[in-house]
Amino acid sequence: AAAGPAAARVMGFLGEEIPVEPRKRTVFVVDAPNSRHPEAPLIVDGQGYYARPERDCWITGAIPEDDGAADPDDFDPDLDLFEELIWPKLYNRMPGFDQAKVLRAWAGHYAYNRFDQNALLGLFPGYENFYVMNGFSGHGLQQAPAVGRGIAELVLTGGYQTLDLSDLDVSRIFEGRPLRELAIV
Repeated sequence: AAAGPAAARVMGFLGEEIPVEPRKRTVFVVDAPNSRHPEAPLIVDGQGYYARPERDCWITGAIPEDDGAADPDDFDPDLDLFEELIWPKLYNRMPGFDQAKVLRAWAGHYAYNRFDQNALLGLFPGYENFYVMNGFSGHGLQQAPAVGRGIAELVLTGGYQTLDLSDLDVSRIFEGRPLRELAIV
């Protein structure tokens, strides 16, 4: 079940539950003419936002204060989030955001794992050939190459060969063994 934010609905077809829900995230493209740093790394601030350079601009986003399950059809950007939550933090941390201006924004959904915010991987308990790869809580693109390789090995050989992803096994939700991920933005 690599169904992204629709994981719970797909698992429901089998009469099963999985603690994954869609969480809406708005991404902003910001022109900060006094802060041109194309060599800057991705910045994940403990205050709950991220920023990274993108050509002559910056891309940024944050967890909304009222974060919760999103309507699966809601893809309208939360435009107020930039001025109310993100810009004051950027302005105080990074020189050059005094004249920041949002150029555009979009919204998408994270497949958010309510249990521990970490990926759920592996053979789903009680099934012989039903594998889960879900609940990445925003880290899916970063982890996709490793997960793809690991799950391919698991399917083909019955075990992980080059990467031990067993700590992320889906069975941990049924055994009450969270593997907490705190770096979620």
